Amino acid sequence: MRLTRTLAFATLFLSMAALLAACGGRERKRINPPSASLQELVAQANGQWQLKLRLQNFSSVPITFDNIDGNLTIGGQSAGSFSSAPAISIGPETSDIVVLTMKPSLEAKTTVATALAVGQSLPYRIEGRIRSHDPNRDDQFKFESALSPAPGLPGVMR
Repeated sequence: MRLTRTLAFATLFLSMAALLAACGGRERKRINPPSASLQELVAQANGQWQLKLRLQNFSSVPITFDNIDGNLTIGGQSAGSFSSAPAISIGPETSDIVVLTMKPSLEAKTTVATALAVGQSLPYRIEGRIRSHDPNRDDQFKFESALSPAPGLPGVMR
């Protein structure tokens, strides 16, 4: 008898849960600040750096990234500022890559060249502002991590 009552209660509970799920309530739009991180740095022969920035959309709706302005510090040296106007739309809870070029400071360039020569990792920090529309936002970001020389790819840190 107790087992029958427990099964009846469980069946009723599961039926109600299924009915509520079938009602199809709308998913709430969650808008969270986007972020940027450095995926790759390529020290080019002309002294400039090619940066691959990973733009991350943590929202449940697509975001169109208009401008990214930031500063890069690597190995404790200020490398300088970067700016990009990608005008790309990134889907909900996904990321995409933006490629840009910057002219680093002499101190940062020397630090990276030394790390590449000896196979050493370097900590980095990027921080700045991301402006977007759909939805209209102006967010600050800050990200810290490390880059290591990529084996077999001269001048590349990932």
